[in-house]
Amino acid sequence: MRWSIFCQSWRSIFKSRLLQLFFATFFGILLLSHPIFAFAPPNQEIRGVWLTTNDTNTLLDQPKLEEAIAQLSRLNFNTVYPVVWNSGYALYPSAVAEKMGIQPFVHKGFQGQDPLTDLIAKAHNQGLLVLPWFEFGFMAPPTSELATKHPQWLTQKRDGTQTTISAAGEVVWLNPFHPEVQKFITSLVIEVMNLYDVDGIQFDDHLCLPSELGYDKYTVNLYKKETEKDPPANPKDEAWLKWRADKMTAYVSQLNQAIKAKKSNAIFSVSPNPYDTAYSAYLQDWLTWVRQDIIDELVVQVYRPDLASFVKQLERPEIQEARKKIPTGVGILTGLRNRPIEMEFIQEKVLAAKKYGLGISFFFYDSLWNYAPETVAERQEKFLALFPYPADRKLEIPKPPTTPTPEQPTENTTLIDNFTPYEPVETIVPVENNLPEQPAEIIIPVETATPNQPVENTTLIENSTPYQPPEDKPPVDEFEPYQPPEDLPPVEEFKPYNP
Repeated sequence: MRWSIFCQSWRSIFKSRLLQLFFATFFGILLLSHPIFAFAPPNQEIRGVWLTTNDTNTLLDQPKLEEAIAQLSRLNFNTVYPVVWNSGYALYPSAVAEKMGIQPFVHKGFQGQDPLTDLIAKAHNQGLLVLPWFEFGFMAPPTSELATKHPQWLTQKRDGTQTTISAAGEVVWLNPFHPEVQKFITSLVIEVMNLYDVDGIQFDDHLCLPSELGYDKYTVNLYKKETEKDPPANPKDEAWLKWRADKMTAYVSQLNQAIKAKKSNAIFSVSPNPYDTAYSAYLQDWLTWVRQDIIDELVVQVYRPDLASFVKQLERPEIQEARKKIPTGVGILTGLRNRPIEMEFIQEKVLAAKKYGLGISFFFYDSLWNYAPETVAERQEKFLALFPYPADRKLEIPKPPTTPTPEQPTENTTLIDNFTPYEPVETIVPVENNLPEQPAEIIIPVETATPNQPVENTTLIENSTPYQPPEDKPPVDEFEPYQPPEDLPPVEEFKPYNP
C-alpha cells in the first residue's frame, strides 16, 4: 500500500511541467558543455585564423611560430591565412616585385629564415592547411614604390582625385581592368605557388574597386568602346556598376584558371564583405563567383558589433546558397590591440555560425588570447570547448590530365599554359579621352567569365537582374579591422635585396 502511494506521488511529480523543464535544461547544458557530447562538425568545416602584420613577432621568430602552430592544432583549428602582400610589398623574397623596382628589402625571419617556408613546414606537420593571404589586393599606400613608380596603373574618381580613405588610412587603387595590372597581380600569385608548397591562395575585400573609382582614361575609353557611351556621372548608376562588376568577375575567372593551371586542387579562397556592401560599394559580385564555380571557398567578413545584426547576416540567402555549394564561413573579430573583446561574445557568434552550418575564421592570431580581458589559459580552454573535435580539411585528389582530341580543342582550356612573370614595358602609350577607339599600341583584352563565353551579354541565371540593395539594408560595419603598416618590423631588420 505504501509503495503504491509512493509510486503515484513520484509519477505526479514527474508530470509537473516545471520539473520537466528543469531536467531538460540541466541535461541540455551538461551535454553541450562536455566535449564527448558536442556537435560533430560538418565536412570541410573551416576553422581558420588570419596571421597578420600584427603577428609579426610570431611569424618571424621560429620558437614562437612553432608554439603558435602547436596551440592551433591542439585547439582543433585546421587552416591558417598568413599575410604575404601588404602595403604594396611582398612579405616573402619576390623576384617579381624586385624586377618592378618596388621591393627595397628582403623579408627574413629573426633567425635568417624565410618565414613563409618555416610556417608552411610547421603547419603541414600539424595537419593545418596554409593559404597565403594577398591582403592588400589592388590597394596600395600613395607613397609606396608601387604607386610612385607606376602611376599609369592607378585609377581615379570622376573629379580626378585618386585616393580614398579606408581602415588602412589614405590609399590609392591599381586599376583592376588594366591588363598590365592584372598580369602583375597574377604574377605574384603564381610566384608564391612556384616557390612554396601552398594549399591555395586567399584574397579578401581588396580584390575589388571602390565604386566611386573607375574614371581613369583607360577605363573610360574601354567603356566607350564597348557601350558607345560616356561613363555616367553617378558612380552608383546601375549599368555602370554592373559593367565594372562584370569586368571584375572576368578577372577573377582568369585568376582562378591561372591558379588551377598551376595546381588543379588548390583552394581559391575569397573573404569579402556581405553581399549588398560588396557589390554596390566594391564591385565584388561574389554570389556570381560562387555560381560560376570560379572560387572554392568563401569567408564573409561579418564584423558586426552586436549579436542580432550578426545573425541577420547569417540568414541572408546569398550566404545560405553559397554554403550549399562550397565551404563557407564567416569572419569573427577576436579583438584588436586597443579593443579587446570578451570571450563570451566570441562564443555567442561561433555558436550562431555553427547553427547556420557555417565555418569560422578569426581575425587575428594574437588577439585569440594575447590581447584579451581573460587569461591565456581561460581563452584557450573556451576555444577548445567550441571545437572539441578535429575537423580535418584535405585537398581533393588532383584529377588526372585528359588527352585532348580533335573534337576537344585546347586553345582556351586554360588561360596560361606557359606563364612567365610580368616584365615591365619601357613606354606606356597614353590614351586620350577624345579618341573613339583605342590606339593600336593599347591592347584591350577580351575578358571572359568562362572560356569561350563572353561576359557582355550573357547571364548566369535566366531573368537575373542587377543587384538592387534592399530598403532595409543593414548599416555598414562600424569598423574594418586592419593591421597598420607601422607594425611591420623596423626597416633596419630588413636586409637589402641581393639578386
